[in-house]
Amino acid sequence: MPHIDYFFTPISPYTYLAGNGLEEIAARHGATITYKPLDIISLYARTGGIAPKDRHPSRMEYRAQDLLRSAAKLGLPFNLRPAFWPTNAAPSSYAIIAAQAAGGGDVGALCQALLRACWVEEQDIAQDAVIRAALEGAGFDPGLADSGLLSGAETYAANLEEGAMRGVFGAPFYLVAETDARFWGRDRLEDLDLHLSGKI
Repeated sequence: MPHIDYFFTPISPYTYLAGNGLEEIAARHGATITYKPLDIISLYARTGGIAPKDRHPSRMEYRAQDLLRSAAKLGLPFNLRPAFWPTNAAPSSYAIIAAQAAGGGDVGALCQALLRACWVEEQDIAQDAVIRAALEGAGFDPGLADSGLLSGAETYAANLEEGAMRGVFGAPFYLVAETDARFWGRDRLEDLDLHLSGKI
């Protein structure tokens, strides 16, 4: 059974635009997923990337056009300049980590709810009320927003170290454990699917 390590941040617009593509691919191939949210700004600093706010204007302009085109092509609602971005991704990441450890709900749905809250619903995903609502909506105990803080913080830091060591440099990033095959970006989900099919 293949396994996918999924490195991401809940404040990434391209991770939002990936939707449930990963979950659909995993279901098709009987693959398991470990969700590994990490501090993307620290990852950029470790791997030669540049935070969006510090990029050259031509890169920022292209990014804006590409995001709007991608959302239109996918038929997804999207707010290019949400009211609460950037925000602190750590609290929602801790909740994702705690939910995955606790089980009993749908981690993919939780991630997508938080991403939607940021990029569509004009909510601050650093706020307890937003995180609790997302946890409950995905079938988890909303109390995980509090009880998972310590272990979540430790795992969040470990995910950054692991990602940097294994060649992760952006989000979303999909890494097939058995083959070390790496796929960066929403637009590489098709390649991930083909790889798991043994075609590439």
